Amino acid sequence: MQFDVLIIGSGLAGQSLALRLAEHRKVGLFTKKALLDGASSWAQGGIAAVLSDEDSIEEHIKDTHIAGGGLCDDEATRFIVENARRNIEWLIDQGVPFTKDDSAFGFHLTREGGHSHRRIIHAADATGAAVQDTLAHKVARHPNIQVFENHIAVELITKQKLGMNDNSVIGAYMLDNTTGKVSTVSAPFTVLATGGAGKVYLYTTNPDTATGDGIAMGWRAGCRVANMEFIQFHPTCLYHPHAKSFLISEAVRGEGGLLKLPDGHRFMPDHDERAELAPRDTVARSIDYEMKRHGLDCVYLDISHQPKEFLTSHFPTIYARCLELGIDMSKEGIPVVPAAHYTCGGLMIDLKGRTDVPNLYAAGEVAFTGLHGANRLASNSLLECLVIAESAANDILSQPVPALPDIPAWDESRVTDADEEVVISHNWNELRHAMWDYVGIVRTTKRLERALNRIQLLTQEIQDYYKHFRVSNDLIELRNLVQTAELIVRSALSRHESRGLHFSRDYPDTLQEAQNTVLTPR
Repeated sequence: MQFDVLIIGSGLAGQSLALRLAEHRKVGLFTKKALLDGASSWAQGGIAAVLSDEDSIEEHIKDTHIAGGGLCDDEATRFIVENARRNIEWLIDQGVPFTKDDSAFGFHLTREGGHSHRRIIHAADATGAAVQDTLAHKVARHPNIQVFENHIAVELITKQKLGMNDNSVIGAYMLDNTTGKVSTVSAPFTVLATGGAGKVYLYTTNPDTATGDGIAMGWRAGCRVANMEFIQFHPTCLYHPHAKSFLISEAVRGEGGLLKLPDGHRFMPDHDERAELAPRDTVARSIDYEMKRHGLDCVYLDISHQPKEFLTSHFPTIYARCLELGIDMSKEGIPVVPAAHYTCGGLMIDLKGRTDVPNLYAAGEVAFTGLHGANRLASNSLLECLVIAESAANDILSQPVPALPDIPAWDESRVTDADEEVVISHNWNELRHAMWDYVGIVRTTKRLERALNRIQLLTQEIQDYYKHFRVSNDLIELRNLVQTAELIVRSALSRHESRGLHFSRDYPDTLQEAQNTVLTPR
């Protein structure tokens, strides 16, 4: 198969990029599961942008810098914030049903932790789903976009791997999970929009697809990565045996939700003067501290003081899901725990979405622009997806479409079918337990070193397995997860301070000079 642009991933970055390119280029959009299976569809809160006369670009930039712990890149932050409104208006033009009100702008804006103003445009409490549904309808019907569901990328193809001096990416090998066959997909431009790596941890708010695929593939192709130690743990994941990965939106705290211990004590004012509206890292660490101190399985997020009508109109999805599980949030607190939520680091890109490797772009959670610094400000993630996707599309469209060399088919003549899958499931579980126990919200050098030892042993086993057996979806994901885990741990060991989302008991102070952690492939 051959396309003008190959996009791997169908979240907001992938779909908005495809639509912006499709008027002028033939696009192949490949996604691991269905078109709407990804973290973007799960986003509840909304998209941050300066849309009110009471707000300003400078205030949004300031809030982003404060949350980012002094590590946000000035140029990237300003670029993304200044381009926010136009991208929101583009979504409105696409028909996204944002919640309306009688304000001058015409849409309801909510406030979330770390924001000094109401600037979060949303569609009730299911913004990601509303945005993705709207775009997916257009993507699926566009004559210039061909969608391939149930396809996972095995590896990027570079000219260097074909024996040439040039390391340009010219496509990827894709495994069709329905047939088990690997196809060669060539394209002069390839975009990684594969999302983050939450599944490297035992507890996560991320979908099952968040296995660090793009980060690992980009690293193997020669891309630098930055700030992989900054994994954001969302403070409030629903704690219930039947509620896998269900997030309780930041907006619940923004609209007055209080965090309490089982005895009813409201504890956030004991930790930070901003209380429940402190940035996520502060809230997550505070909950972790209280849970460990009191030996608790969870804490409670209580918004029962708000009228039931307010809750059902503002949080219909959360209200309904809680009720399904026997929790009436109009009468009682919601049991919550922190869980791995967002990968702030990733493949280093410029403001046009370009990685270190020629003709390879990245956008969304897989990428590192410098916007999030040491901690992402709530609802800046979907914004970054939109702005970088627009910028990358413009850059790709500004270039001629070059001819491509012939690419050999995937060779599996020297491998056999796997003899037993238990190796994959065992290593998967061991990796995620080790990351949760040793590379969690609070870290020590000894814990990180233990994690690295286990990861290196697992890497050897997985590489041996990869060499000898036919690839499968689970094997590809595990190979990418263990590579991403190593990058997270190596980055964490390199940072001799506590900053933002990285808190080390051995280095509790913050250094005066803020520096990014950059790893370069050999």
